[in-house]
Amino acid sequence: LVWAVLTGFLEHGIMVQERSRLNRRYLHTSEFFFDALSLLPTDLLYLWLGIHCPMVRINRFLRIPRLFEAFDRMETRTSYPNSFRLCKLMLYTFVLIHWNSCGYFALSRTIGFGVDPWVYPNITDPDFASELRQYIYSFWISTLVFTTVGDTPVPEREEEYLFMIADLLIAVLVFASIVGNVGNVITNLNNADNAFFPNHELVKSYMKTHRVNKDLQTRVNGWYQHLHINKKMTRENEILQLLPDRLRAEVAVSVHMGTLSKVTIFQNCEMSLLEELVLKLKPQVYSPREYVCKKGDIGHEMYIIKEGKLAVVADDGVTEFAVLGEGNFFGEISILNIKGNKSGNRRTANIRSIGHSDLFCLSKEDLKGVLTEFPDAKRILEEKGRQILMKMGILDESMVGVEEKKELTVSRLNEIEGKLDSLQTKLARLLAELESNTYKLRIRLEQLENETSEWELPKVEHEKDGEDDGEGEVKGDRVEGESGKKVGKKEDEPGPSKGE
Repeated sequence: LVWAVLTGFLEHGIMVQERSRLNRRYLHTSEFFFDALSLLPTDLLYLWLGIHCPMVRINRFLRIPRLFEAFDRMETRTSYPNSFRLCKLMLYTFVLIHWNSCGYFALSRTIGFGVDPWVYPNITDPDFASELRQYIYSFWISTLVFTTVGDTPVPEREEEYLFMIADLLIAVLVFASIVGNVGNVITNLNNADNAFFPNHELVKSYMKTHRVNKDLQTRVNGWYQHLHINKKMTRENEILQLLPDRLRAEVAVSVHMGTLSKVTIFQNCEMSLLEELVLKLKPQVYSPREYVCKKGDIGHEMYIIKEGKLAVVADDGVTEFAVLGEGNFFGEISILNIKGNKSGNRRTANIRSIGHSDLFCLSKEDLKGVLTEFPDAKRILEEKGRQILMKMGILDESMVGVEEKKELTVSRLNEIEGKLDSLQTKLARLLAELESNTYKLRIRLEQLENETSEWELPKVEHEKDGEDDGEGEVKGDRVEGESGKKVGKKEDEPGPSKGE
């Protein structure tokens, strides 16, 4: 009950743990009603019915939902969920056998101890009189029935037959449940291994099909064996990709930040930059005598040694100049593209793994993509890289200006190309608008021509009629005469007439 009261709940995504609010919420839930019934002091009925009547405590079964809830929460919080599922399955099996053994003993007492071979032997026999022997014998009979091993006593009464039929049906369900759960656990374990480690069987089948030589097969098998024995993971990014970006960054920081902070050029950098870089680290495992990089190769990534040892060897592959151990790094200069680097971003040494070595790889593209958002950090890293190159004596300062001029020229050309593309886009847009306006104007002119042609047709016909009979001119003169008279009359109106 105390555990139920102290259980927090989510409200608008926030975990509520205030005692007063928890109490108020718990009192209005159905769980409170069943918990209160399970706590009723029914044990007091022993005073009236006697101690051999366990049914008075049947109200305790109302706590079973709480047990299932606790198991579910423990399963989501434990670091070994598959082992917990197996233990939970065994617990359920033992509890079921215990209840069945109690039912067997109760039925034997009802029928009569020792009346036939199926029931519990007579308790007057000293060998079967102790309570421990009674429980162990009943538990053994129930185990035989549920495991379907056989060798159980043959029932003789109807009650015994019914009890055995019920037990056998339950045994079938229990057996199927056990097999199914164990199969799920094994499947989950295999899925987890496949998620963490590459599939070895497919690679072996591929090499066998294509008849790869034995030496190379031995190296591949040794690499896989190293991964499984030491629990090395090469697919960390795929495993964590389902997490939110912030949680994924925090997990990666807690796991790999110590390794990344050992790199000289990344020391004293912004924490946000390191958090972005730590997500880009890719684990790689190298086999004994396998070359990580060779002299003259173009460098596209840098490496950080997590475990193992690597040797800097000569071109003959025998002479060792130095041995790099845990925490060392190499190839960091090649990914910065520093101006004036005489090596031209090429590897300057041969690096070979002595045994199985675990490295972290950071590619040039990933670093470049991160540094675009941190220009100050990029400038600091390039300055540190120049200092390292100067100590190594492979920095040509005279080439810095030339390369800067080249970069400036390239940037200007890119800028001009961008402007030309923009002008071409605008020109194409203007041409499209001109063509559209021309088309609209042509359509409008055609409409106007159609309208004016309808207006001129009646006038032409009227003129033709006048030419045929001359009436048009007469009517025109008459109209002009009348209008002239009217005009003349209006002009004479202001003065008096001669007759007057």
